[in-house]
Amino acid sequence: MASHRRPKNPSRTRVTVLTATAAAAVALTSQAAHADPKPTKSEVKAEVDKLYHEAEAATEQYSGAKEKQEKLEKQVGALQDKVARGQEELNTLRAGLGSIAAAQYRSGGIDPSVQLFLASDPDSFLDQASSLDQLTAKQAESLTKIQEKQRSLAQERKEAQDKLNDLADVRKTLGEKKKQQQGKLAEAQKVLNTLTAAERAKMREDDLRASRSAGDRVDLGSEVPASARGAAALQAASTQQGKPYVSGGTGPNSFDCSGLTQWAYHQAGVEITRTTYTQINQGTQIGRSQLKPGDLVFFSNTSHVALYAGNNTVLHAPKPGAVVRFESMNTVGSYQTAVRI
Repeated sequence: MASHRRPKNPSRTRVTVLTATAAAAVALTSQAAHADPKPTKSEVKAEVDKLYHEAEAATEQYSGAKEKQEKLEKQVGALQDKVARGQEELNTLRAGLGSIAAAQYRSGGIDPSVQLFLASDPDSFLDQASSLDQLTAKQAESLTKIQEKQRSLAQERKEAQDKLNDLADVRKTLGEKKKQQQGKLAEAQKVLNTLTAAERAKMREDDLRASRSAGDRVDLGSEVPASARGAAALQAASTQQGKPYVSGGTGPNSFDCSGLTQWAYHQAGVEITRTTYTQINQGTQIGRSQLKPGDLVFFSNTSHVALYAGNNTVLHAPKPGAVVRFESMNTVGSYQTAVRI
């Protein structure tokens, strides 16, 4: 007869082991399916370039705030000197009025009106028109001068305080932009660190290949500069090829993009402002088809500026890790506009 015994149930231990093994396999499969693939070298380069552009935008804003800070510090200093001189003049006027009172006392008593002035604010006193009748002409003149000086001094003090408040705001902005700039550069380095040492070395080699030394021949065509100053600025900048890009650099040992253009035009005898955001508003805006050597060309939402050199080529300070070099406009960034100084 066939056996009718029921098959044994698998042991609880065996079921537990099988279940755990299956769950682990599913988890590993799920992790493998959802794991982000390692970015390619070209993807890393694109991300790093994007972060460098963002860092450069922060650098330009930092440089603008720093320039504003320097101007405000000069203005505050001048106002504080003016207030100090005004206070000295006020003290001299008050001393003169005190001499009048002393003379009146020696001659038999102080004029009630002078007593009133010495015991109260001259503004309040002079607002009482009836009191003016009690003053001698000399006393009235002295009090009027004191009143005017006090009012102008109060205005100057307010102006100085307003400038000091502006200065505090600018210093706060400076700190924020510096932190933002450093954060972007640190983020870029973190992305670069996802590459192997060999891949990073190859990327540096590619970038160095894009840089041209002063001895390299660059086909700039035969375009004629629009002005002598533009030609002089471009010539000056060309002597700086190979100098490193440094955030905030204004030469002569290192440059950032707007530091180079400002330095170049200074050598040509023309003073332009410090940042891309202000340089774009100087001179005359022109179309891309009108570009001539020496014109300023702006890229990437005005965060980058270069000198047009001819034949669709610019001379600029590109980014951290690079040097002043000629480069095709097609590889610099998104073209925005151009300005002729």
